[in-house]
Amino acid sequence: MAEAPKAEAEPTAAPAPAAPQSASGDRIFASPLARRIAAEKGIDLASIKGSGPRGRIVKADVESAKPGAAPAKAEAASAPAAAAAPQGPSADAIARIYADRETEEVSLDGMRRTIAQRLGEAKQTIPHFYLRRSAKLDALMKFRGDLNKQLEARGVKLSVNDFIIKACALALQEVPDANAVWAGDRIIKLKPSDVAVAVAVEGGLFTPVLKDAQQKTLSALSSEMKDLANRAKTKKLAPHEYQGGSFAISNLGMFGIENFDAVINPPHGAILAVGAGIQTPVVENGEVVIRNVMSMTLSVDHRVIDGALGAQLLEAIVKHLENPMGMLA
Repeated sequence: MAEAPKAEAEPTAAPAPAAPQSASGDRIFASPLARRIAAEKGIDLASIKGSGPRGRIVKADVESAKPGAAPAKAEAASAPAAAAAPQGPSADAIARIYADRETEEVSLDGMRRTIAQRLGEAKQTIPHFYLRRSAKLDALMKFRGDLNKQLEARGVKLSVNDFIIKACALALQEVPDANAVWAGDRIIKLKPSDVAVAVAVEGGLFTPVLKDAQQKTLSALSSEMKDLANRAKTKKLAPHEYQGGSFAISNLGMFGIENFDAVINPPHGAILAVGAGIQTPVVENGEVVIRNVMSMTLSVDHRVIDGALGAQLLEAIVKHLENPMGMLA
């Protein structure tokens, strides 16, 4: 697979507009910086021929185009009213409902506005379905404790999340058809396991990407994840550090959440929602024993991954979590 083009340097002041579509409804591929410049200049991206890989519109294409035409409104006017995206009550209408109550208005910053736009688009346009499984963590917890004792002198302390990242990276290699993203008119399969991990920051979240995670040791993944998380919280990540990947992990177990369903971050094919490990009665060999059980939900884009394929991926993840020593092989 050809090396991905390097991300163009982008200002961080404002988010890029949403990915545009042509009059026929096909997605127009353009870099975030190109979309932003086109919006500022009033340029219709549908009128530009991209010079980037696979016809992608880049900064130079927009800068050399002449300002002018916004997308034609005639076609939109002739479309059936039922085809329009559903709209909720206006801001003024909602404000009137609470006019007699003590309230405080919080203006949306660029990050919150982008998150709202992208997640709203994701739930409206991605056909989500959900697969649920549990993993017994007793072997992992013991193995993690032994490893951390050995790594203490190096200042390394592995978290359960580090093992989850590694398990997902290996599973994507074992089920390669699930290591894919939706690209509008095609599916793009990735060779490496580039795993994104949701990190909560003030006012929103980032999903930094651990690239080639299948090749990295647990200690290397742990160190890289801590660095990315720290810089995410201070909003010092470069765009190429939180763009890309085919798969994401959202772990709310540390907040005591037992299970939840996560929204897919486009163009990813899936996201794994991870809950807390709970002491649970389990039947083994006809006897009831107490095990540390962690619930997981895999949210899947049905355009990319079918049910049986998603089940294979989740099974591979559970296998690695319940047999953690194999992740060192």
